[in-house]
Amino acid sequence: MTTRPNAQKGIDRRTFLKAGATVAAAAPLWGLSRRASAAEFNYKLATGQDPSHPVNIRAQEALNKIREATGGKLDIKLFPANQLGSDTDLLSQVRSGGVEFFNQASSILATLAPAAGIVNTGFAFQDYNAVWKAMDGDLGAYVRGQIEKSGIVSVSRAWDNGFRQISSSTRVVKKPEDLTGFKIRVPQAPMLTSLFKALGAGPAPINFNELYSALQTGVVEGQENPLPIIATAKLYEVQKSISLTSHVWDAYWILGNRRAWERLPADMRAIVTREFEAAGMLQRADIAKLNVSLRGDLKAKGINIVEVDREAFRSALRKTSFYSDWKAKYGNEGWALLEKNVGKLV
Repeated sequence: MTTRPNAQKGIDRRTFLKAGATVAAAAPLWGLSRRASAAEFNYKLATGQDPSHPVNIRAQEALNKIREATGGKLDIKLFPANQLGSDTDLLSQVRSGGVEFFNQASSILATLAPAAGIVNTGFAFQDYNAVWKAMDGDLGAYVRGQIEKSGIVSVSRAWDNGFRQISSSTRVVKKPEDLTGFKIRVPQAPMLTSLFKALGAGPAPINFNELYSALQTGVVEGQENPLPIIATAKLYEVQKSISLTSHVWDAYWILGNRRAWERLPADMRAIVTREFEAAGMLQRADIAKLNVSLRGDLKAKGINIVEVDREAFRSALRKTSFYSDWKAKYGNEGWALLEKNVGKLV
């Protein structure tokens, strides 16, 4: 990845964590002493997020508690920021067992377990009340079951990747027509590629570890990600505006290699699930706070924050075959669960 200029000060970890005292309080847990010599199981947890992202802070808390609760018998080391490979590389590694645990977004997981992408359906969720009702209920249970059919396991309820927003270096996106011909980076995710094609944009799938460089060199004009990702990855350094489209909500899943998971005794698996779920609840709260505070922080960095009429985008999407196409791909069972929670889409 191209080296970022140092002249412009970014949103550093201290500033980023000011959004909530609970997040800041987690920081001292980094670097706690580890008793690797006592471990019966030495596992790895890989993530793609910057170390300052709540995903990694809360994951490290969970790993510390898992180590303590198992008397040091299970020692899981965290590898953030794609240290062990790109998102697509890591998805292969968790399947093969090269990495035992991996934090992955539904949008990319859908390349392996297509049903995972149903939660990314464009402009489906209106707010977080609808999201958590669905994800902690029947839709979340359905997706977890489909993930397990792909050969890996989901070891806790969903964490929060957040609602995705559009950023741009060349134009202000305020209405659907503004996306016509817009060169936008998307992850290796069928749903997001389909969504932006339906709205007339030119989506380009690029791995996250190549995104900053692609924006900096003009390979693409813009990208779409939740605000905490835009902040921690300093994408605002190479973008001029952020449009609050909230076009897709995305989950994070803590995924496990099935063989590595089943090697753990049942009581140890229960501890892992308990601690990851507890950490996930805190991470959800962290993201909720950051979604509010980061608007002001990013605006202070010179970014134009743009409010949009989301219903105009949803209406434009309804005029295409987008919803009917995805209903056909997901099937009646999954689509019925989605519409039960978000209302009729087709």
